[in-house]
Amino acid sequence: MSDPVIVGVDGSASGFDAVDLAAREAHPREAPLRIVLALGRPSVRLPTGTAPWNPGDQGLEAMALGVLARAEERAHQVAPGIEITRSVGAGEAFEVLEIESRSAVPAALGSRGRSAFAGLLLGSTAVRLAAHGRCPLMVVRGRAAPTGPVLLAVDGSPAGQAAVEFAFAETALRKAPLVARHVWNTWSEGAYEGPGDPLTAVVVDVAHLRETGQHLMDVAVASSQEDVPQVAVERRPVRSRIRPALIDVSRQAQLVVTGARGRGGFTALLLGSVGQALLHHAHCTVTVTVTVVRGKE
Repeated sequence: MSDPVIVGVDGSASGFDAVDLAAREAHPREAPLRIVLALGRPSVRLPTGTAPWNPGDQGLEAMALGVLARAEERAHQVAPGIEITRSVGAGEAFEVLEIESRSAVPAALGSRGRSAFAGLLLGSTAVRLAAHGRCPLMVVRGRAAPTGPVLLAVDGSPAGQAAVEFAFAETALRKAPLVARHVWNTWSEGAYEGPGDPLTAVVVDVAHLRETGQHLMDVAVASSQEDVPQVAVERRPVRSRIRPALIDVSRQAQLVVTGARGRGGFTALLLGSVGQALLHHAHCTVTVTVTVVRGKE
């Protein structure tokens, strides 16, 4: 059986939007859909006189079952006939979903959850799962352009290669155009390390940086282009500020794909600044890919 597509739900509108996305992802993959709801201890201070938190409480159980039933109904409306399983996990949302992600490709979440259930799915869960999850994470954002391209952020890093492979495979499933974009500026390749604006700082050879960016893109997509030849990719290096440029072009895209880490100076960060910026500000669904050897830490 294929690895399942998993989706985290908590009863929020954003979570149900993620169910729609996950069902659309499961159908062409001929993969089962697994709907996951986490019940964790609330992190907010409960009012005086409130009964102690109890995950076995009948009211909480009824709420959970109701959310799962509604999510399953929506999934069947989007993709009739797909196999669906449900799971209620005891624990904080990130912990439950991280475990589920070990056997999933991909996982889907809403960008915001229900803050009234502080132990359930919150916006921070998406950021943490993007950094520490074990499969590509798709986070529903904004309003995707239904006929727009899949946008691939290319940085030439080893971690970014997983994003390239996922973007080609996803584009083939969606039968959509693929635009690979490498954004460069005068800080690229360590050409400029001083203060100031990376667009206006003086460097010796801007043409060389442009050629380097084009070569980086060509090398990054070459292997996937051979593996998925039916996908026509437009390679477009752009001189600009990286995060604003990618956020802006996401207005015309149906999906943005990026790696969890890039070529920046903060290599110890599990989720790079570009990935974080897209998760918070992109105008369409964002996929953050990870490079993980299954079964190993």
